[in-house]
Amino acid sequence: MEATRPNIVRRLYDWVLRWAWTPHGQIALFVLAFAESSFFPIPPDVLLVALVLGARERWIRLAAICSVASVLGGLAGYGIGWGLWSAVQDTFFNYIPGFTAEKFERVGDLYRQWDFWIVFAAGFTPIPYKLITITAGVFALNLPMFLIASAVSRSARFFLVAFLLHRYGQPIRTFIDKRFNLLALVFTVLLVGGFALIKAVL
Repeated sequence: MEATRPNIVRRLYDWVLRWAWTPHGQIALFVLAFAESSFFPIPPDVLLVALVLGARERWIRLAAICSVASVLGGLAGYGIGWGLWSAVQDTFFNYIPGFTAEKFERVGDLYRQWDFWIVFAAGFTPIPYKLITITAGVFALNLPMFLIASAVSRSARFFLVAFLLHRYGQPIRTFIDKRFNLLALVFTVLLVGGFALIKAVL
C-alpha cells in the first residue's frame, strides 16, 4: 500500500492539473478546494496557479472561489470529526496520505495549547489542513473561532498566491513552487511567537 501511494498521488496531481485546460476549471477549483479540506491529498494551489496564469485578470475571482470553497470544506471536515469520527477514523488513518494516528494525537496536544493559532497556521502554511479541520471537530474546538481562523488564513494564502501570479506572471511560479511554503511557515512561526511573547510579558 505504501509503495503505490506516491504513484497514486502523482496521478491525482496530473488529473487535477488537466482541469485547468477545460471550460470547467473554476468549478473544478471549487470542488478541489472543498475536498482538500477534509480528505483529498492534492492542495488547491496546484489548480489555482494554472488558472490564474491562464487568466491573470480573474485573479480575485479565482482566489475568492478557492477561499470560500476551502472554508466550507473545512466546515465539512469539522463535521466529520465531530459526528462521524468513530465510524471513519480507520479509513482516514489507512488511506488518506498525511493522516496518521501519531499526527492526530500531536495535533490534539497543540489544540490544548494554541487553539486559534494552530488552525491559522494550518490554513496558511503547508501543514495538512484536513488534519486540522477533522481534529478540530473531534476535540470540539469553538466553532466560530475555527471558522474565523480558517477564513483569515485560507484567504490570506490563496489571495497572496493569486496576487503574485497576477503581478509577476510565469516568472514567479518557480518561487511559489519551491519557496512560498517555507516563507509562509517562517512568517507564521514569527507571528505566533510574537503573540506568545506579548502574552508572556503581559
